[in-house]
Amino acid sequence: MRRADRLFQILQLIRGRRLTTAVFLSKRLEVSIRTIYRDIAELQHQGVPVEGEAGVGYRLGTGFDLPPLMFTQEEAKALVAAVRLAQQGLDPGLAREAEDALGKILSVLPAAARVAAESLAVYAPLLGVHGENQQRLQRLREAVQARHKVLLHYRDPQANTSERTVRPLGCFFWGKVWTLGAWCEARQAFRSFRVDRIEKLQVLDSGFQHEAGKTLADFLRHVGAPAL
Repeated sequence: MRRADRLFQILQLIRGRRLTTAVFLSKRLEVSIRTIYRDIAELQHQGVPVEGEAGVGYRLGTGFDLPPLMFTQEEAKALVAAVRLAQQGLDPGLAREAEDALGKILSVLPAAARVAAESLAVYAPLLGVHGENQQRLQRLREAVQARHKVLLHYRDPQANTSERTVRPLGCFFWGKVWTLGAWCEARQAFRSFRVDRIEKLQVLDSGFQHEAGKTLADFLRHVGAPAL
């Protein structure tokens, strides 16, 4: 890859993420971390407002953007495949938004690329979340976004039921099941709840603020997952 092309790819990767590390860039572009440091320095020298530092990560400063890009046929196919695979596990609201977003992307593609993408022979039968679980998942996701506590009537693997008030932090998909990662007010600890074992839920009017030790980042550290 020419250096000019690599610099352009670095900008594309940085602008699509909140914080991008040199390690991530070096793996994606298959070059050394030292090369990434030199390329970042070159972009900054050219006046591109790349903010950050080595060992921490980089992001684009405000007021800078690149012109819209046109997808290749293979990139368009990848988008179609990703949406089809994702939709079988999403709640109804997100599934509709994903379909609408894909439609907007396909509508601006050249005819050949659009036809190639739409005719992709990759499909995902609806084997994931269904019925009431889909509705529960959507309500939980919305509660996470609004930071509203949720009252759960939950059935554990031994069929014991309990009532929990939780701070919902994130929804996680494990291939066949969704779980809610949350801070449990009763246990004063992090807990994961399978959505298909929630018998009833109520989104409460009471909200919550992020508190040290009770955030999504704390939950991910607790379960040993990489930070988002």
